[in-house]
Amino acid sequence: MASPQQIVVVGAGVSGLTSALCLAEAGWPVRVWSAAPPERTTSVVAGAVWAPPRPAERAAETIAWIRHSLEVFRELAADPDSGVQLSPALAVGELTATESMSSAAQLIPALRPAHPTDLPEGFRVGFRATLPMIDMPHYLGYLTHRLAAAGCEIEEHPVRSLAEAADAAPIVINCSGLGARALVGDDTVRPLFGQHVILANPGLRQPFLEINNGPEWVCYFPHPQRVVCGGISIPDRWDTTAEPDITERILARCRRIEPRLGEAEVLETITGLRPDRPSVRLEAEPLGKARCIHNYGHGGNGVTLSWGCARDVVRLVSPDR
Repeated sequence: MASPQQIVVVGAGVSGLTSALCLAEAGWPVRVWSAAPPERTTSVVAGAVWAPPRPAERAAETIAWIRHSLEVFRELAADPDSGVQLSPALAVGELTATESMSSAAQLIPALRPAHPTDLPEGFRVGFRATLPMIDMPHYLGYLTHRLAAAGCEIEEHPVRSLAEAADAAPIVINCSGLGARALVGDDTVRPLFGQHVILANPGLRQPFLEINNGPEWVCYFPHPQRVVCGGISIPDRWDTTAEPDITERILARCRRIEPRLGEAEVLETITGLRPDRPSVRLEAEPLGKARCIHNYGHGGNGVTLSWGCARDVVRLVSPDR
């Protein structure tokens, strides 16, 4: 196509940046509008590790999205500047036994049962796997640099309506996350409050994740300079104030599993609101004289789904290419 149309991507979290990057590197002129820069979005609070989400609506598409994301993250792990590394993870909890048989779980690299002696006290079932782990502050910076190299500008530009973006470009990509609730009147979008405690890394390399159906669980993700400890999920809570009681529960659980965290310095406590929805909304619709492609509602799986969803955004933008 000789002269691609201008595109505005709304949102600078991981979904917005990845969608913009895939479009820009495919030759589209792209601008990103966001109320906050990438380092102040919800995405920077994530752990984060690629892991198959639990079964939900659009299951076949979800598997395709996470499969493609896994392929890209494995490639990025070879680049020391990306903030992505392949890590030997341990997942525990009663749900791991049944979830390991799902189609999505079969994608997990080197998935195998954990030896009983490797399981912490109180857990009877667990699995080992090699998972992409993403240092989000580093990774968002990496995406931003790649976007700049592709000629894409990130602008701090709060969007009050998608019509405003449509006035600036004939194609709009809505990656507004939780903001979609007000921006498009989608009442199925709701916040899931999360809180992480960041510790100095005492030399850990193996991520640990408890899988359960409750509102709290044990997890820690060791990055080169820090360990992200969690986790908690409180539906429909908009207040992002960190709670000392939650911090203490997170530290107690993580230090019981990994005693080396006991003396690790607490660097900070961070919070964020995951953009929950019954299913991801990834579809195109008319927006006045423009076209809008929605890509939001990823819940706590934004990183895991990011590259697969971005690939489909490109397909929806240019179905004939």
